[in-house]
Amino acid sequence: MTRWRRDACAIVGIGESEYSKDSGTSVTGLAARAALAAIQDAGLDPADVDGIVRNDMDLVSCAALADAIGARNLTYFGEAGPGGSGPAAMVAQAAAAVLSGQANTVVVFRSLNGRSGNRFGLSAELERSVGGAEAMTEFFAPYGLLAPGQFFALLAREYMVRTGLTAEQLAQVALVARRHANNNPRAQMHSRTMTLEDYLASRTLSSPLRLFDYCLETDGAAAVVVTTAERARDLLRPPALIRAAAMATGPQPQPGMMYPTLMRPDPLCLPSRYCAETLYKRAGLGPSEVDVAQLYDCFTITALLQIEDYGFCGPGEAGEFAAGGELEIGGAMPFNTSGGHLSEGYIHGMNHVVEGVRQIRGTSTNQVPGAAVSLVTSAPPPATSALLLVAA
Repeated sequence: MTRWRRDACAIVGIGESEYSKDSGTSVTGLAARAALAAIQDAGLDPADVDGIVRNDMDLVSCAALADAIGARNLTYFGEAGPGGSGPAAMVAQAAAAVLSGQANTVVVFRSLNGRSGNRFGLSAELERSVGGAEAMTEFFAPYGLLAPGQFFALLAREYMVRTGLTAEQLAQVALVARRHANNNPRAQMHSRTMTLEDYLASRTLSSPLRLFDYCLETDGAAAVVVTTAERARDLLRPPALIRAAAMATGPQPQPGMMYPTLMRPDPLCLPSRYCAETLYKRAGLGPSEVDVAQLYDCFTITALLQIEDYGFCGPGEAGEFAAGGELEIGGAMPFNTSGGHLSEGYIHGMNHVVEGVRQIRGTSTNQVPGAAVSLVTSAPPPATSALLLVAA
């Protein structure tokens, strides 16, 4: 395996726009707000920025953001994805640019009007890519598979059949995320509490998934600044060192966005289990040493499957793990402490990176006492990526 340089780079600044249903501004404006906030948080100047990494689904180009924030000259620009698989990989790409000498100060961002603009959960959004973007949708749409919620509902049903997972157990993922959001003033669901009764009474959207099994639709942006660990020591905020980053497709990658992964011999065998193996090996750490996790949660089942894939419980045990309170602060694996995609906002996983840094700094609104190792994951299918952040 290629040698990874542990702790050589760090995230030194974090920034976000407001998370809302209708931002009233362009995605470039949102990206600029988040990027400038991250640069200021690091104690840097926009003129210091010489690299930008974007998401492959972002509508804001690297040049457009550079112009908006006043970056003088980019010596590196790149992108990663697809979509929610990208944020951890985007940070990894920024670190690679820094370590290879192509840039010194790299902004990584994701910006979207995911409610007032492109609504990624709608079938119409995917239909735009039929034939032209290799989404492979045309092979599944005629049979009624039209939206991401239907895909993850199939995974949830398969997992329920195999393990006996109950709706009450799955509900714990949504309930914990909501409780964490209720303590987070930035969260879209900050003021909206939820009980188990509320969850069970919510309408079914794609059986067995209910309304509250789905992530939010959000207008907003999030950004971080990556530079060397050596330089980070002289900057404004405590750095979150990048102990390791990893990406994976698994041994049988498929084309397209997500639907073709249903054709694998085992559709529940997600790339996240292979990503976890690489990540832990590069970090020299194991799941028992992780203090807090920000798990990609476009749906409750997405997070539940990753609990097993990243080694926090055995195969088939994730439902009992969640029902036993292990996702709470004080549990074995506190998760999505900002509220995550289910209750803070859906920024394709970039807000998970921001919250992962907050946990290392000790500034989360749901702080895990003594958190020194923070896991951040990006979407499990069709490919995935992840980070392990540690305190300096």
